[in-house]
Amino acid sequence: GDYPKAWLAKALIRTFAGNLLKSVAFKLVHDLLVFASPQLLKLLISFVADPTAYAWQGYLYALLLFVTALVQSICLQQYFQLCFLLGMTLRTALMAAVYKKALTVSNATRKEYTHGETVNLMSADAQRFMDLTNFIHQLWSAPLQIALSIVFLWWELGPSVLAGIGVMVLLIPINAVLATKARSIQMKNMKNKDQRMKIMNEILSGIKILKLFAWEPSFERQVGEIRVRELKGLLHFTYLQAFSIFIFSCAPFLVSVASFAVYVMVDEKNVLDAQKAFTSISLFNVLRFPMAMLPIVISSLVQTSVSTERLERYLGSGDLDPSAIRRDPSLLSAALSPTQISRPSRVTLDIKPRRLVAVVGAVGSGKSSLVSAVLGEMENLKGHINIQGSVAYVPQQAWIQNATLKDNILFGSELDEARYQRVVEACALLPDLKLLPGGDLTEIGEKVLALGIGGGRERVVLGGTTRILVTHSVSFLPRTDEIVVLVAGAVSEQGSYSTLLANGGAFAQLLSTYGNQEGNTPEGEATGMRACAGPRVSFIQVGTVPPRECCTLTPRGVGIPTPAQSRGLHPVPHLQQGPPAPAASGRELGTCQMAARVISRQWSRLRAGVCVTGDGDSPLFITYVAQYAAFVGSNLWLSDWTDDSLRYWNQTYPTSQRDMRIGVFGALGTAQAAFLLAGALLATRGTIRASRMLHQQLLSNILRVPMSFFDTTPTGRIVNRFAKDIFTVDETIPMSFRSWLTCFLGIISTLLMICLATPYFALIIIPLGIFYFFLLRFYVSTSRQLRRLDSVTRSPIYSHFGETVSGLSVIRAYGHQERFLQHNDRIMDMNQKSVYSWIVSNRWLAVRLEFVGNLVVFFAALLAVITRDSLGSGIVGLSISSALNITQTLNWLVRMTSELETNIVAVERVHEYTEVENEAQWVTEQRPPPGWPSKGEIQITDYQVRYRPGLELVLHGLTCDIRSTEKVGVVGRTGAGKSSLTNCLFRILEAAGGKIVIDGVDISTIGLHDLRQSLTIIPQDPVLFSGTLRMNLDPFDQYADEEIWKALELAHLKTYVLDLPERLSHQVSEAGENLSVGQRQLLCLARALLRKSKILILDEATAAVDLETDHLIQTTIRSEFANCTVLTIAHRLHTIMDSNRVMVLQAGRIVEYDSPERLLQQQGLFSTMAKNAGIVSAQATVL
Repeated sequence: GDYPKAWLAKALIRTFAGNLLKSVAFKLVHDLLVFASPQLLKLLISFVADPTAYAWQGYLYALLLFVTALVQSICLQQYFQLCFLLGMTLRTALMAAVYKKALTVSNATRKEYTHGETVNLMSADAQRFMDLTNFIHQLWSAPLQIALSIVFLWWELGPSVLAGIGVMVLLIPINAVLATKARSIQMKNMKNKDQRMKIMNEILSGIKILKLFAWEPSFERQVGEIRVRELKGLLHFTYLQAFSIFIFSCAPFLVSVASFAVYVMVDEKNVLDAQKAFTSISLFNVLRFPMAMLPIVISSLVQTSVSTERLERYLGSGDLDPSAIRRDPSLLSAALSPTQISRPSRVTLDIKPRRLVAVVGAVGSGKSSLVSAVLGEMENLKGHINIQGSVAYVPQQAWIQNATLKDNILFGSELDEARYQRVVEACALLPDLKLLPGGDLTEIGEKVLALGIGGGRERVVLGGTTRILVTHSVSFLPRTDEIVVLVAGAVSEQGSYSTLLANGGAFAQLLSTYGNQEGNTPEGEATGMRACAGPRVSFIQVGTVPPRECCTLTPRGVGIPTPAQSRGLHPVPHLQQGPPAPAASGRELGTCQMAARVISRQWSRLRAGVCVTGDGDSPLFITYVAQYAAFVGSNLWLSDWTDDSLRYWNQTYPTSQRDMRIGVFGALGTAQAAFLLAGALLATRGTIRASRMLHQQLLSNILRVPMSFFDTTPTGRIVNRFAKDIFTVDETIPMSFRSWLTCFLGIISTLLMICLATPYFALIIIPLGIFYFFLLRFYVSTSRQLRRLDSVTRSPIYSHFGETVSGLSVIRAYGHQERFLQHNDRIMDMNQKSVYSWIVSNRWLAVRLEFVGNLVVFFAALLAVITRDSLGSGIVGLSISSALNITQTLNWLVRMTSELETNIVAVERVHEYTEVENEAQWVTEQRPPPGWPSKGEIQITDYQVRYRPGLELVLHGLTCDIRSTEKVGVVGRTGAGKSSLTNCLFRILEAAGGKIVIDGVDISTIGLHDLRQSLTIIPQDPVLFSGTLRMNLDPFDQYADEEIWKALELAHLKTYVLDLPERLSHQVSEAGENLSVGQRQLLCLARALLRKSKILILDEATAAVDLETDHLIQTTIRSEFANCTVLTIAHRLHTIMDSNRVMVLQAGRIVEYDSPERLLQQQGLFSTMAKNAGIVSAQATVL
């Protein structure tokens, strides 16, 4: 790409230079002190070997050992504190940058990045930087430590040390090869991860459709296939990792074998004495850490470089260019780039202030694009757009934030109570607010469960003033001041309603063909708002219009009073007492009492998870124990070897003895390495198996939970399980488990060696052990809660980011970018608080722990001084050089224990979602007869239903019969229970009482898939998934191509699809973004046609479509579904006037149910609605 490269790292280094320099100083002091200890050890050994030395010398050496260790600890902890702080600030800076970029990003870039990919930039990639900073300084510190070790070793062993260094140098290219290989695997795997997250995001946003069509297995398979690829990559990656760890664990050992062997072989006079051997061994131990860290730092650098590239590419991509929009009083005119062929190519348009302008045209004629252009969302080729005043915008598909209803209406404006009441009333929200538990303080989730999906969503958004109206509803065109007709992206006519009719152009033809469907009169009360708030409406308010005008758009006869007519304002029903009704449930925060239960659950789960190898844990554990047995063995052997220097004092050292010493020492080392490799490979296989199981359980369970779970759980929280938590299970837990086991066994073996040297040391272990244990317990429980707080405060960051991305055009139209930025900063600061506390708690612990380690060194030295008469210098050397090694290991063990504990929380969180209550089984023992339903008769008997246990009933005992092939219309205002009725037929909602019988089968007795595959629905929102067109129509590949083409032909899409270069394999982008809403709706019709079931449910499927498409859908349904039972959930009366019967719902009860003719004569609710809609007789509107 042509984005700027290699700037991110430079910018970050410039920004954080101060912190980096301070930490360099601390690290330097620490590194130099590390080399003081081996020199003191050397003095101590010579003191023990020399019976004539004064006792005070020994005590001084012991004390000096203690003091250097203490200063070392303090410097190290200061250094770590600085590093972690840097990491935290770095992550926040990057997350804020990504968020800020998302607000200004151009449309071209938005199309390149799916929602999942941008969230990944914010979560995974920013986290990588945080992880890297913790040991970025190893890049200079490790080479420094290595160089100093070599200098001191030369001092001890002379040129033979070169043998050891030779071994090290050999290992470097091997590691480089492994690192580059790992990088390429990692790159491939990031792609798989992105792809898996993309599909998961779609599944979660379109879950309702998957359930209605019983398509879950197909998507489960798709995710499963990607997951198999991902795990295969992971397996290769972990094998490489195992080899890399193996090579580096062997390194110090191979180095010492090589050096000692060469040293004794080069010269007869060279005898290995305790001083030389153990000083060298502690120097080799010092070497061990930088050598082990280097590959880790390098691979972390590699991963971060991948992330840097991804971030540079996103942050460096093009911004939206607002220059086309001017604010000076000249004309409005612009040439817009066609992003699709049918978009406006050249439009010149002038709209006078204070006019209501309607924009009409067929599907794909560029109406939405025109609006986008005015908002500055299209790419401008030439010309400009001029706007005076502020802009408000209602998008075609309403965008609702996770907040209270009131916040959604105010959208960041100051609350002016009187005006707020007028707006709520004008938007006909009062009756809805009465139905909601918390009035306008009810929290509406991302999924908007609370608002009967009908028009509720759109009406919440409608708190503005309207001037440009993009619409398909002809019924109130006469009331507009001016009409703009678009054809194929250009303005074909413009003028008032009467002028255009008189002209007899495209507009007049449109009206004469389809206009009679709607009559030229305003619509009924139940659907009045629908007219101006159907999903297919984009309003742009230009100029500031006095508030009283803001309500006069609605057609006069409609039952929504304008303030002038209104009989005094009714205040919005508030719930003064009590907090807002929360939308989200879910125990994200645990308590301490849980912790105890959880730990025991966890260790068993960890065993289950990490050690799913061979027959349980035993082989894995045995290999690790064997490795440490060999380690202790080789050290004891060395200690015995060094005593040879005293045995053969002033004699020639026998060659046979020398060869045996070297041989056994080498053999023990080789054994150690072999066991290590075996253990690592065993663990790898097990962890992959565990990952596979956990993800599989999580996925299959999430697809089987009832719809109410998705209504009450923010998507961000579920996505987090699939992204962050699965990543932890895949990659982090195995690493930390391996390190934990290594540390644990390392400490045990070290203590064992010290006790062998000075048995009294066992007495000191006990109090130190108790102190250590209490520290560990206190810290681990605190740390776990802090980590949990971290993940709880992190979820809102991603949810808010997701909301922002999906509502970007609205945020930009209102110019609220700054407010969203500030909100993002606030929630990020909340997260910082818990992260910072966690960092500080780590340092608190480390300082105390290192103190324990330093005491171990002190007592080992002290005891050696006290009992020096009975000790050989070899064993003293062994005991103290082991003790010097323990401090770091003790610290590491607790870090690993807590990291393991906190990471295990991920397993717990995933596990929690694998145990969510499922909906009924997909397929049960009792299958419906083949070909069921053959008649399509529906009997509903005393049916009651509620959204969730403990809530009010939504349907109160419905009873009705629907005969075979009958066409029934269901009407009623928003919240009357129309949509709930369809949910009951599909058992999205389960009965609280009563039953539904279809063709003699009680639907509650059969499996959900048997039921859902036998019914067809054309849903309200046309939801599509990314993939081919074919997959969107037939995800199971059940139908032949001919059948699919036939369905497309009937849905009037055949010509469109034939023109596409890839035809049925045409890629649909995420959520079907690359098709117009009308085309998406027709695809949903094609889906229904393909199913050919006896019962069709039509959920207001024609609200988003222009007259032509609407006409097509109506005729297709009339002809193709003539011998089916059709239930239409209507929001516009004209669509159901030719039904056999009409069911009128009010507050969850059937109030009228009869043929439209009879209902019109009855003077009930239906006839009032019809009058308001200007429908006088049933015949008047039938085509």
